[in-house]
Amino acid sequence: MRYRAVVFDFDLTLADSSSAIIECYKHTLSVFGYPVPSDKAIFDTIGKTLLDSFDILTGVLNNPRREEMRVEYVRKADKVMAAGTVFYPDSIALLQVLNNAGIKTAIVSSKMKYRIEETFMLHTGCVPVDEIIGLNDMPAPKPAPDGLLQASMLLNVPLKDILYVGDSMIDAETARNAGVDFAAVLTGPTSREEFEKLPHIFIGSSLMEIFTSINNNE
Repeated sequence: MRYRAVVFDFDLTLADSSSAIIECYKHTLSVFGYPVPSDKAIFDTIGKTLLDSFDILTGVLNNPRREEMRVEYVRKADKVMAAGTVFYPDSIALLQVLNNAGIKTAIVSSKMKYRIEETFMLHTGCVPVDEIIGLNDMPAPKPAPDGLLQASMLLNVPLKDILYVGDSMIDAETARNAGVDFAAVLTGPTSREEFEKLPHIFIGSSLMEIFTSINNNE
């Protein structure tokens, strides 16, 4: 593979945390007296920051209570998020294959770094990537390029040699803004037709399909 590093989004790219995320949002909105939206409405916010998602789900722009809601969400997530996350069947094996091939790996996610580390440790007993850049590590959240720029610096790999893999339009926009190649996986809420509107090298139904195609075309 021509890339020297592969950077992944986390939620709905490497792992499915959707049931735990939905549980946390429902709990928080209920605590604060807001109507609880449908599971799909909540699912469609995955990948956005918590604060932006609370604005969407409450219908209140710059909701004055969204920081309080974020704190309550995190309190609930501390109890259920890691245990309620399921890694996709090919994700951990793929990370190992890339590692064995000498290809550096990282995660750039709107999730907090400590939560990603906690989830890896619970399910795999290790953190199988070289770097994790979470929301708290970025000067500006996705789709700003900051996370990918930081990954490039930490991995010591130029942007032209990095592939970013994600499941959302925010991920595609982040790659475009950083000048990084992008591959889309259809395990999130975004359709193939939507991804076709933004630069990409491949759109696949699974991580394994993406990397099999890349290797076969080189």
